[in-house]
Amino acid sequence: MLLIRRFEERAGQLYGMGLIGGFCHLYIGQEAIAVGMETVKKPGDQIITGYRDHGHMLAAGMDPKEVMAELTGRAGGSSKGKGGSMHMFSTEAGFYGGHGIVGAQVSLGTGLALADRYRGDGRVSFTYFGDGAANQGQVYESFNMAELWSLPVVYVIENNQYAMGTSIERSASETRLHRRGISFNIPGEEVDGMDVLAVVEAGAKAAEHARSGKGPYILEMKTYRYRGHSMSDPAKYRTKEEVDEVKKTRDPIEHLRERLEKAKVSEEDLKAIDAEVKKIVAEAAEFARTSPEPDPSELYTDVYLEAAQ
Repeated sequence: MLLIRRFEERAGQLYGMGLIGGFCHLYIGQEAIAVGMETVKKPGDQIITGYRDHGHMLAAGMDPKEVMAELTGRAGGSSKGKGGSMHMFSTEAGFYGGHGIVGAQVSLGTGLALADRYRGDGRVSFTYFGDGAANQGQVYESFNMAELWSLPVVYVIENNQYAMGTSIERSASETRLHRRGISFNIPGEEVDGMDVLAVVEAGAKAAEHARSGKGPYILEMKTYRYRGHSMSDPAKYRTKEEVDEVKKTRDPIEHLRERLEKAKVSEEDLKAIDAEVKKIVAEAAEFARTSPEPDPSELYTDVYLEAAQ
């Protein structure tokens, strides 16, 4: 969680310096979800999410240097500088994007689960989307298909309360998003997405449900993003006092730090972790800064895949 927090802070700085182009959506405040769910994954399981994706990449084990280089559009990036913030990929890490179209990843994640069921490989697709995407039509088409065919997919709704800039109370007639699967007979539950241990417990239950052949499961992770929707969003639709109150009372990293201190983990050990994380992030930023631009010929690679005969 600390790696994601420090990485995103540095990404915000690089964006301000003009080193990251296009859109950039930071994961600060939501770290417990990606990290908690990662602990219940098994080898071969897949992750797919929307455009707020850096945290998921790091939790999945992607190299911070390659992720940061991709943000800056460099050849050393995980997608050779062609994916940018929203569209990088790593099949080696089981990470299937990063998708810029709101809600598009839900049908794609359902397709991954269909492939898993077809192959009978015991894998699970962890498909993430936000409270804004929860109102998209393709989400419910996917729900119907997943339950109808008992697909091994866990839908993780990262409800950070504000979609792009509209509060969930103003955009959704049913704000309890874990109930959105009721008409399809998909079970769901609400989880404190700011508590990494609560995420682990709920995630393990949902994954076992899907993996055992019982079909899809919905987890609504109640969370909060500290920054604007993207780097261009000043977030004037909420008060500074509201954000400060969440940071003070619900921050996922501070919450875990308190638990660790109660478990007699020393302050020196915690500081050592922070120092190591800062070193990793500094090296990633330097690698991104010095990695060369992609050769123009890269525009023509990875467009088509030649199928095996």
